[in-house]
Amino acid sequence: MIALTSHPLLRAWPVVAQALLFWAFAAALLASAMPGLGSFGRLLLISECVGLSMLAGAALLGFWMKAHHFGGRWRLPLAWLAALPLGYTLGHGLAFLLLGEPVFLFGHVQDRMVPILFTALTAALGLLYFATRDRLAREQAVAAQAELRLLRAQLEPHMLFNTLANLRTLIEEEGQGPQALAMLDQLIVYLRSVLAASRAETCSLRTEFTQLRAYLEIMRFRMGPRLSYELDLPEGLQDLTLPTMLLQPLVENAIRHGIEPRVGPGRIEVRARRTDAGLEIAISDTGPGLDPALPAGYGLQHVRQRLLAAYGPAAGLSLMSGPGGGLVVTVEVPQ
Repeated sequence: MIALTSHPLLRAWPVVAQALLFWAFAAALLASAMPGLGSFGRLLLISECVGLSMLAGAALLGFWMKAHHFGGRWRLPLAWLAALPLGYTLGHGLAFLLLGEPVFLFGHVQDRMVPILFTALTAALGLLYFATRDRLAREQAVAAQAELRLLRAQLEPHMLFNTLANLRTLIEEEGQGPQALAMLDQLIVYLRSVLAASRAETCSLRTEFTQLRAYLEIMRFRMGPRLSYELDLPEGLQDLTLPTMLLQPLVENAIRHGIEPRVGPGRIEVRARRTDAGLEIAISDTGPGLDPALPAGYGLQHVRQRLLAAYGPAAGLSLMSGPGGGLVVTVEVPQ
């Protein structure tokens, strides 16, 4: 199974792990430069307490600023600047309590100047690192949106031309007028959904499933009895949001690699359900199943990139063989 971490509590774990390593390295530098301040173990505990206190303070202040629309593009630097003295004070206090030593934060300026300056410099380097990381994450999100626009440009003409060709054939055939009208109605619903998706970054599950239904209906008209499908979206999940057209490439893959190569009728099911981690959507087909030798296609890579850009490592995409054959692709996002 190919998966990303799915539990929402683990979303912050990479940042915490990086902070732990960063402050451990800082403690090693300080122990080498000033051995008179104590053993490496003592300095490591103090550094980790200070670093994690600053990280927690910056995160809480950042959430508060975001909730109150304060700071704008300067939100992260302001949160870190405010968290620096807070983390220094709380971190040292916690470390001294754990060490069983008297709480000694400032004392004589001469005695504390080097640790204070070292902490400020280390925190500034941490701020630079996380600011750069945040900027790269935003650039990745922009790149993912650009790829989405490219994917739409590839999908829509292909979909439109094939459907119009089928409509022309139905119109020419005697007695196929009602079917042609029904197919045209679904094409209108699909194109309306795609147009709305091109103007927004997210949409409700209700909208996403409406678009999938229109697409699958069109494919059912084209493939006849070879394709049947079922969409299962509980009422309580309909207003939850996803990045627009996130599921479309997965359903198209199920058609292309699951139903089209199959001899005889095939079936596609899309089911959404709530889990302890958030939202889970499974797209299953009755095709030949998972082929380990088959490389991941552009559609899967694109969905993974969009999930990572939108939710970080808290989101997941996994592939596994279905219990009765075929393939099950599962998308997990925090909610």
